Amino acid sequence: MSAWDIVVMGAGHNGLTAAAYLAKAGKKVLVLERKPHFGGGVSTRELIKPGFWHDEHSNVHIMIQGNPMLRDDELGLLSKFGLEYIYPELPHASIWEDGTTVLSWKDLDRTCEGIAAFSPRDAEAYRTFVHASQAALPMLISGLYSPPFPMGAFMAMMDQSDEGRFLLDVMQRSALDVVNQYFESDLLKLHIIRMVTENLQLPEELGTGMGAFVMPGIIHTYGCSMPKGGSGELSKALVRAIEHWGGEVRCGAEVSRVLVSSGRAVGLELSTGESFMARDGVIGAIHPHVLRKFVAETPEPVLQRAERVTPSSFSINLIHLTLKERLRLRVGNGANAMMTELMDFHSMREMLLEYDKLKRGEVSPRLIAGGDNTVFDPSRAPDGAGVFYGVNFAPYELHDGGSAAWDGQKEMHADRALAQYRKFYANLDDDNITGRLIRSPVDHERDSPASFIKGDIHGCAPFFYQSVAHRPTPDLGSYRVPEVEGLYLVGPFMHPGGGVFGAGRATAIQMMDDLDIDFDKVCAGAVA
Repeated sequence: MSAWDIVVMGAGHNGLTAAAYLAKAGKKVLVLERKPHFGGGVSTRELIKPGFWHDEHSNVHIMIQGNPMLRDDELGLLSKFGLEYIYPELPHASIWEDGTTVLSWKDLDRTCEGIAAFSPRDAEAYRTFVHASQAALPMLISGLYSPPFPMGAFMAMMDQSDEGRFLLDVMQRSALDVVNQYFESDLLKLHIIRMVTENLQLPEELGTGMGAFVMPGIIHTYGCSMPKGGSGELSKALVRAIEHWGGEVRCGAEVSRVLVSSGRAVGLELSTGESFMARDGVIGAIHPHVLRKFVAETPEPVLQRAERVTPSSFSINLIHLTLKERLRLRVGNGANAMMTELMDFHSMREMLLEYDKLKRGEVSPRLIAGGDNTVFDPSRAPDGAGVFYGVNFAPYELHDGGSAAWDGQKEMHADRALAQYRKFYANLDDDNITGRLIRSPVDHERDSPASFIKGDIHGCAPFFYQSVAHRPTPDLGSYRVPEVEGLYLVGPFMHPGGGVFGAGRATAIQMMDDLDIDFDKVCAGAVA
C-alpha cells in the first residue's frame, strides 16, 4: 500500500492534463492506466507495421487550440516538453466526386473568394457569420476550459444582454437550423454541416447549433492542427511534464474500485488487490454509466440519473491502412486539408437521408472523411509511404443483429467505405494497401470500457440538456460526486465536451480551488 497526494484513474489526455497541473502545483501525483500504454483516445501507435504511426482514435486537434494550456503554454508542453503542432494553411476542405471543392483556408478573405465563385451572397454572409463567431469567442473560450457556471446562473447571466440571448438561442437550436438561417447555397451548408457532425451529432438534433456557430470562428482564428508525430505526442508531452514534477504514470494497472472511507475518496484499488492511498483526493475517468461499478457508495438517485445519460447518436467504423505510396487526390493534392470531407451528394436533402440511416441502425458508406496523414507529416511513415485514417460514421446498434453483429460485419462495411473513398483517391487500390486494421464502435468501447461507452468516443451527446454544469448530469457537472468527498471526475463526458479539449484543466481548477491552491499563481510560475 502506497501513499500519494493524488491518485488518478485513467491516463487519457484529460486525466493526464489534470495530473500535470496538480503535479506542477507541487502535489505528488500517481496516474494508473489499465492498458499497457497511456494516452487513451489520444494515442499514436504502430498498429499494423513497424514505422507506420497510426492515431488510434483522435486525429485532428481543433478545440484545444483555444485552451490556455497551449495558448499560454501554461505547462511548458510546447517550450519544454517537446510538443510541436503542424498548422496547414488549409484546415478544412469538402471535395465532391465531380471535382467541386469548398475550401476553408485559415485566411478568411481567401475562403470568401472561393465561396463567391458559386454564391456571392453566401460569401458575404459567411464573412459576417465568422466575424460574429470570432467576436463571441473570448467569452466562450473563457468558459470552455474552466468549471462551468451552474445552469441557472448561466441562463440568468446570458439573459442580461442581446449577445447572451443570441447565444442562448443558438445553443438550443439544431446545426441544420443555424445554417439554414444564414446561408442559401447547399454547397456551403453541406460543407459546414459535415464538419459539425464530426462531433458525432446529427444535423437536426436540437442543442447542437453552437457547433455550427463556433467552429468557423475557431478555424479562422486558431486553425486546425495535429501534433508532429501524431495525436499521441500530446499525451507523451503531458507524461513528460508529470514526471518532470515528480509524478508517475503507471500502465498495466487496472483499477477495480475507488476506495471510500467515511464518505471520502481515499484511494484506488487495482484488480490485483493492490491499493494506492491519496491524502488529498482521487481523480477518476469514470463514465456516468459505470459510476455504480467503481463507486457504489454514490447515492442511489445520483446513480440512476447518471445511468440515464444520453450517448451520442452514432459512432465510427475506423479504417487504418498502411500504404506503399502516399495518396493522391483526383482533384489534386492542393485540396488536401487537415480535415477532408468527401461527398457525392449536392443537396441537403440527399445528405440528410444518409444521416437518417444512422438513426435506423444502418451504416452509410457515403458518410466518410479522412485521408493520408503523411501529406502533412511525412515522419509518420517510411519515405514515400502513407498512413491512411478513414472515418465512416456508423451506429453502435446495427439493425440486423445489434452491437453483437459488429465483429462479423466491420470488414464488410469497411470494404463498402473503401469503394467510396476510391472515387476521390487515384491510387487507393489493393496494390497500394500493404496493411489494414478496422476498429468498429464495439472495438472503441472495448478499448476504453470506462469512457467510450456504446462506442461514444466523445463521452456523451452534446445536447443542451447535457451542457455546461448539466454535463453529464446536474449532480456531476461540478466534477465532484455528491456525498463522496475528494472524488473528482474527468473525461470527454464532462464539460466542455468530447474531442481533444484538454478539459482536464477544468478538473484541476476545481480541485485546486477546494484545496485552497491558487491556480493562476501555479500557472504563472515558470517551468523550472
